[in-house]
Amino acid sequence: MRLSKAFLSLVTASLAGVTASLAAADDLLPQLPVIGAPVPDGIALQRPVTALAREVVFLDNLLLWIITPITIFVTALLIWVILFHNRRASPEPARFTHNTPIEVAWTVIPALILVFIAIFTFPALRHQQVMPEADVTIKATGYQWYWGYEYVDHGVEFSQFMLERDELADYGYTDDLYLLATDTAMVVPVNRNIVLQVTAADVIHAWTVPAFGVKQDGIPGRLAELWFNAEEEGIYFGQCSELCGINHAYMPITVKVVSEAEYIAWLERQGAEFANLPAWMEEQKIQMASSN
Repeated sequence: MRLSKAFLSLVTASLAGVTASLAAADDLLPQLPVIGAPVPDGIALQRPVTALAREVVFLDNLLLWIITPITIFVTALLIWVILFHNRRASPEPARFTHNTPIEVAWTVIPALILVFIAIFTFPALRHQQVMPEADVTIKATGYQWYWGYEYVDHGVEFSQFMLERDELADYGYTDDLYLLATDTAMVVPVNRNIVLQVTAADVIHAWTVPAFGVKQDGIPGRLAELWFNAEEEGIYFGQCSELCGINHAYMPITVKVVSEAEYIAWLERQGAEFANLPAWMEEQKIQMASSN
């Protein structure tokens, strides 16, 4: 028993040391604006910063323009029936049972509406589900109740835990980011295709960042993928979006989008491996070396 407790203490201390080291590496990143975060009393979607998110916002607005007149029309019909076809207004009910033109209309018109929606929906779904060539590949694993990340091409691994309220200032966050900010961030380069492999170690989790327009369930024993290409440097927040247990609400996601040079410098601070670099990273390292 004493040996087990000593072992657990050693593991906890090691994890704390790794987290502290990663947090220190994050501290050397430039000051970034918070872009992807909820706002008080907000009812709209977050401002999109990827092509995928813009398509999601467009589809949301399109459906709103379609469903609003339908709702008004159906509500007007209900009011008309209530006022003019009640027992007092129409004591003698009609006896007809069929109206072919109306039946054809309420079949054909909804079908045409669905086809119209599909014309815009299917390309957006295909855009999300077909993975482009990855500039950066990261594996995200959901645990009860935190996220683990592995930069598979560079041998960098770390975990991501929610910050308590009294820890926010130490990590450079304001109090209003409580329940959103984490001790480490997933760092990615701007304007690059990021392919995220999502899985889970225990129960179903979901990796979601609204400003990127992405959401992917992580299922134990399976490896799913999503992708995004963030167009603005900044800090973006997300949440686990599958009910995964008692601390489901305390499993946030932090992503920092930085320049290519800052991304490479961050990897170097993590002691990353740089074998078989993609062309864009080779070019950036050459530029960084020449500038120094």
